[in-house]
Amino acid sequence: MIPMTLGAVADTTGGRLHGCAPEAARTLIVDGPVVTDSREAGPGSLYVARVGESADGHDFVAGAAERGAVAALTTREVAGLPCVVVQDEQAAFVALARHLVDSRPDLTVIGITGSSGKTSTKDLLGSVLAADGETVAPVGSYNSEVGVPLTVCRITPSTRHLVVEMGARGIGHVEYLTRIAPPRIGIVLNVGHAHVGEFGSVEAIAQAKGELPASLPDDGVAVLNADDPLVAAMASRTSARVVLVGESERAEVRATDVSVDDTGAASFTVTAPFGTARVELALVGRHHVGNALAVIAAAHAAGMTLEQIVPALAAARPMSRWRMEVTRRDDGVVVVNDAYNANPDSMAAALGSLATMATTGRRWAVLGAMLELGEASDELHARVGREAAALGIDEILVVGASAAAIATGAEDNADRDIRVRVVADAGAAEAVLAEELVASDVVLFKSSRDAGLRWLGDRIVQREART
Repeated sequence: MIPMTLGAVADTTGGRLHGCAPEAARTLIVDGPVVTDSREAGPGSLYVARVGESADGHDFVAGAAERGAVAALTTREVAGLPCVVVQDEQAAFVALARHLVDSRPDLTVIGITGSSGKTSTKDLLGSVLAADGETVAPVGSYNSEVGVPLTVCRITPSTRHLVVEMGARGIGHVEYLTRIAPPRIGIVLNVGHAHVGEFGSVEAIAQAKGELPASLPDDGVAVLNADDPLVAAMASRTSARVVLVGESERAEVRATDVSVDDTGAASFTVTAPFGTARVELALVGRHHVGNALAVIAAAHAAGMTLEQIVPALAAARPMSRWRMEVTRRDDGVVVVNDAYNANPDSMAAALGSLATMATTGRRWAVLGAMLELGEASDELHARVGREAAALGIDEILVVGASAAAIATGAEDNADRDIRVRVVADAGAAEAVLAEELVASDVVLFKSSRDAGLRWLGDRIVQREART
């Protein structure tokens, strides 16, 4: 965090001091991480004592102090640490984050949104921009009203680039996040069915995602996916310069000659007004071509040359867990754990990646439920099953009754010798895999988080194939 006195924190958030005299607050420096989890506190930390559904952060102030926190942001007086007591903790947290951004007018802020691919793209962009200077990007999927200020509060006086992932579960959410960290560059990856049950329609999702380009300043840059008509149409919602990216002839930053190697990693030729180059990616999945194009356009808008961007893309590796995380066991089984979350579009991308991975064994797809799809849930699950069967996946193992429509779709579309099974839960799936996985098999895990398949994938990594 950019160092601030506790007195300045109080002034910024509109809070009052407790447990610290005003004179002392003018010399007490907060310069460590800002945290909402007391276990993550360290020397110089500010602990934000949020009240959640299952826990009251005020109960953990002492724990934060033990780990080195120097102060807490609270809504009531608490012993154990000097406190800045505020009326509205979220508003105060946002005010602090916005103050830090405003204190660095030379900071390049880049916002990313989309129905799928946000986390992978922010990891890729963070890696590329790091070659140009100190870069802060979110940890994991910190893309909410809490995650964004946590990310912002990690900037230092020498940070050059700030990457902000912006999620949404309703109209106005992205716009709210852009007020915490106003971006100069905005990336919209796609509009899909993620959270359609909450939004009500894909059109409503597009309306929400379009809040990012709409927030950009006149001298900003909107990076939009030319291959997604709903995203490309967002050009009308911004006064910023628009850069279309994709494989379409409309794209200004365009990929051609796309190929995928035996490991599932993609390469392509990028053609842009600022140059042409061959791009080699180490990330598994053809869908990363679109992500990489967005990164190229955004990094160039941030001041990098194509000659700097291409080697940085080639060097980038997965940074967030459970996103196309590939592990080869000692016995030869390849485990692809992409089960952090799922929607119909990310399911299709993961299955497509599985189908391209070379193997002398079988390809397994262990698939769980996709949540928040509303009335279209069964049909969208069935579509995933049809896609898996069409791709020639050998073994389709569906986990949980709420995902059973995947099996129905796969069976309806099976025109070859594939095996489709439904099991009750992750434990039952583990028993099947422990018994049947053999060397050279490739197994993909994909589901929404609550299905728990990411943990199953971790357990399967630790197992050995039967002999």
